[in-house]
Amino acid sequence: MSTLLTYAVHEVVPYINWIYFFHAWGFAPEYATAVNVHGCEACRLQWLSAFAHEKRAKAEEALTLGREAREMLETMDKETIARSLFRLCRANAEGDNLWLEGVCFPLLRQQTARREGEPFLCLSDFVRPLSSGILDTVGLFASSVDDTCEARYSGDPYKHLLVQTLADRLAEAATEKMHEYVRKRAWGYVPGEALTIPELLQEKFQGIRPAVGYPSLPDQSVNFLMDRLLDMKAAGISLTEHGAMKPHASVCGLMLAHPDARYFAVGRIGEDQLKDYAARRGIPVAVMRKFLAGNLA
Repeated sequence: MSTLLTYAVHEVVPYINWIYFFHAWGFAPEYATAVNVHGCEACRLQWLSAFAHEKRAKAEEALTLGREAREMLETMDKETIARSLFRLCRANAEGDNLWLEGVCFPLLRQQTARREGEPFLCLSDFVRPLSSGILDTVGLFASSVDDTCEARYSGDPYKHLLVQTLADRLAEAATEKMHEYVRKRAWGYVPGEALTIPELLQEKFQGIRPAVGYPSLPDQSVNFLMDRLLDMKAAGISLTEHGAMKPHASVCGLMLAHPDARYFAVGRIGEDQLKDYAARRGIPVAVMRKFLAGNLA
């Protein structure tokens, strides 16, 4: 059974990773701390002084963007809700498949040449095998910011983009806050975790949270399996015929607790794995080829 958590904007703002927000606007990570510089002129000048002369103009732009982002978040706090849905599933691994509540969730394994001694990884490697006879747990999640954001400021391209990029960060921030709650309480595999938010954003917690569409879970079509297990409409999320999530400011994926679990890129796969994976998914090879175009050799 899925659990829905709802957050006001101000509750998840502390969990925003501003590096990714500024990256979306073309700024290098060094400018992301501009959002922490408030109205004090002395603080503004001190922050600017840390940049070489040729970077000052860009730094001034970052300050302006940071100020306008904070102001927009205050407006959004009055009318926007972030939702995070999760489910803790009884799970086991069987080869490159996960079994989640009796549902087969096929995965991909690295296949391109590795350095000597390096394993070819699959996310199922971090889940207790079915042959052990012992159940494990895998978490599923889906987070979103309500779709009213997509229609705001349609006549003002700058404000419209500002809202969109902030909504993306809020969905990720809601996921971060939810995952902290899951680790410490709902799943409770690290009840004594005492990480600061900067440490959380550096992913110093135990386990991983691979999202659909990212390098270790690149097949967007698994969103249909996620929806079957999670019922994502509870978080206000619907899927297009190609498995894309709506609203755009949405993210979903898996939560794995194994202390050795780590992120990796599946990378290029061969025709043999494509055909095997398509068979495990029950999808024609020609269709699967479109979903995995970026991974095909």
